[in-house]
Amino acid sequence: MSRTRKKRRAATALVALGGTLALVIGLGVFTGSGLAASMLAPASTSAPTQTGTAQEGQNLTGANGAWSNKPTDYNYFWTRCDKSGNSCANISGANAITYLLTSADVGNTVRFKVQASNADGKSADSSVPTAVVTAAAAPALTPTPSATGCPKATGTAQIADVSLPARLIVDQQQSDPEVVARDTTQVIVRYHVSDTCGHPVQGALVYATAVPFNQFTIPDEQATDAKGWAQVEFRPMAGFPASAKQQVLAVFVRARKSGENILAGISGRRLWSIRVGL
Repeated sequence: MSRTRKKRRAATALVALGGTLALVIGLGVFTGSGLAASMLAPASTSAPTQTGTAQEGQNLTGANGAWSNKPTDYNYFWTRCDKSGNSCANISGANAITYLLTSADVGNTVRFKVQASNADGKSADSSVPTAVVTAAAAPALTPTPSATGCPKATGTAQIADVSLPARLIVDQQQSDPEVVARDTTQVIVRYHVSDTCGHPVQGALVYATAVPFNQFTIPDEQATDAKGWAQVEFRPMAGFPASAKQQVLAVFVRARKSGENILAGISGRRLWSIRVGL
């Protein structure tokens, strides 16, 4: 074979070999690009979470968790699962960050699912399941007002539980001393308050003043105790005695419910007297 023909065959072989190499290299580039793309899709590094009380009528709030590869978008799904947190299915329309538990969730568990995506793909992960969802607590019953306005009590009634048409009554007085003298420096008087149904009343405000005025100081209102008693203290003033022949000290007493008009509501009034010995 001539030298020229050998050179031509060698050149043809190199061209063929070059084409094969180019094809192999090209396939490698495309294959490498595909592998790189799959590696760039979001991946969960810390599972989503949800917080809230697992009870009908309560709100649950989800959190994304942590993701690698810089997700650009998130989609949310609340899923209803069995008591063990398995066999989950998306809840129709539940695609917000929060979810209000309904009667359909009672007896089941709920998970918060997040789907993260970017230009290279998407993936999803879910929170741990909630506790088994319980039914809503029964609403507190509003007491039906009594026709008498008095509470159904066997002992002392609380002032807050007494309402019209019931009224307060100042039904007892105890004075120390029992007879007020010219040289008396202090008079301690106790008043007992009950309602028109016969219950002693705790928390009623008792006001008392001697009449005519300027005989004794006017004490502050005092609240009745657990047995319905309130104590006030009087001290003599320049107007006592009102006359040299005074035989009684008249005392105006009022019992009322805090917050009510002192001239209305369930308040009760009474005029008592204490003996005077000059």
